[in-house]
Amino acid sequence: MFKLTSLNLNGIRSATSKGVEAWIDQNRPDCICVQEIKAQSADMQGRFEELAGLRGHFHFAAKKGYSGVGIYTRHEPSDVLAGYGSQEFDAEGRYMELRFDTPSRRLSIISAYFPSGSSGEERQLAKYRFLDEFHPHLMRLKAEREFILCGDINIAHRQADLKNWRSNQKNSGFLPEERAWMTKLLGDDTDGGLVDVYRRLQPDATDACYTWWSNRGQAYANNVGWRLDYHLATPALAQLARTEAIYKGEKFSDHAPITVGYEMAL
Repeated sequence: MFKLTSLNLNGIRSATSKGVEAWIDQNRPDCICVQEIKAQSADMQGRFEELAGLRGHFHFAAKKGYSGVGIYTRHEPSDVLAGYGSQEFDAEGRYMELRFDTPSRRLSIISAYFPSGSSGEERQLAKYRFLDEFHPHLMRLKAEREFILCGDINIAHRQADLKNWRSNQKNSGFLPEERAWMTKLLGDDTDGGLVDVYRRLQPDATDACYTWWSNRGQAYANNVGWRLDYHLATPALAQLARTEAIYKGEKFSDHAPITVGYEMAL
């Protein structure tokens, strides 16, 4: 069983101070995709290059203390790609791809951090620009290889994916345009769509599916959450998903780690 975790750290120094490394050591994923590292290369050296025996590969933002993604893995990749070729968004550290290719297989694990538009119109427009260029990138990749993309997508796709869907219909993360983009991405196999792996395994989950909670009020205590963290896989890999778990026993971040077990090996 290949165990793959995704977690928005909301700062690697903060998350490790809250015990995430011990949890990784106990949970023992084969790979963990992380987002919002909020660190630079110099900050990682000697301390965060490895976590719980897993070696890290990173894509840092040019801006200090901002964004950044990575993948910690037990397995040596055949290739490492930081960024997806975007003139605008590669500078924000939003895409890390590890390839595990063999003569008979082309396989990628991707950690991605989609922009948030919650800070205002300017960033919402940037989010739309990201979505416009990222969909064709994923479709081109799907035509060439199998992959699982893990990450903070910053979109709740369906009403079941957030507690207060009625009052959030005009808020970033649940806007009609964002949800329509997800619907397009998750088109059926004949449309070349990807698969929302959690929803394949848990099609009817509501309150149990949330992975992010606002720091305002008592959102976490009252489970007023959103499902923003996904495993998005090519159909053949999605068919191999057997188990899913969203861990809420400890709070390392404003996000919870989501782990899926796939019946395969790297």
